[in-house]
Amino acid sequence: MSHPLRSLREHILRATAISGEGHLASAFSIMDILWVLYHDVLRIDPANPRAAERDRFVLSKGHAAVGLYAILAQRGFIAFEELLKFAASDSLLGGHPDCRKVPGVEASTGSLGHGMPMAVGMAMGLRIKAETPRVITLIGDGEANEGSIWEAAMLAVHHKLGNLTCILDYNHSGDRALRLGDLSTKFAAFGWESCEIDGHDHAQILHALTPTGGDVPRLVVANTIKGKGCPEMEHNPAWHHKIPTPTELESLIAQLT
Repeated sequence: MSHPLRSLREHILRATAISGEGHLASAFSIMDILWVLYHDVLRIDPANPRAAERDRFVLSKGHAAVGLYAILAQRGFIAFEELLKFAASDSLLGGHPDCRKVPGVEASTGSLGHGMPMAVGMAMGLRIKAETPRVITLIGDGEANEGSIWEAAMLAVHHKLGNLTCILDYNHSGDRALRLGDLSTKFAAFGWESCEIDGHDHAQILHALTPTGGDVPRLVVANTIKGKGCPEMEHNPAWHHKIPTPTELESLIAQLT
């Protein structure tokens, strides 16, 4: 029996093919992370998506929104039928997530470098109110080019936001523009607790996201493969924002793992 993630990848492929929009490879690189988050880590309730005690997840790399929508559908926040209307003019689901429209979306993101600072603000507000929910944000390696990421990193340490975790999707998509090197060490130099994992190994993901307590924010560098789960897409920059033709769609679906 295939893992349910294969089915989600097929839903993502069909949604982007119908709409002519979406960042397939960027979404595929984070699906294992999203699966563990939404099944084993986040305290969430699809029947009450704004519950005060919920954990907050912010997809800072908002261009991977179609991947988030797929997991939200799988968990019951939205209907799977809505995925087939992805990016349509009358759809809840835009090319980037909108917290005013989509149940389960905590922040409207897409302009790179904005989601992590919003997550820092959420974590700071919860800490001020002495409330217990965690805040987890997911950024891309290319997004770490943005100065706002490092400003947010300094602020999180200064305010001792141990309730904040940042997952860095290190799929090396930005290497052609700027090689960022050892990001775990760089965040540690800013005062973060940091670790590095295989971003497709569910046991490693879960272990890295297990709360450790204290007042130090945590970085998880998740080494991932862009396009993971579809061999033709893996490590292929041509698929960053490419939409499959009808013939390509069936070929890609047949390859899915």
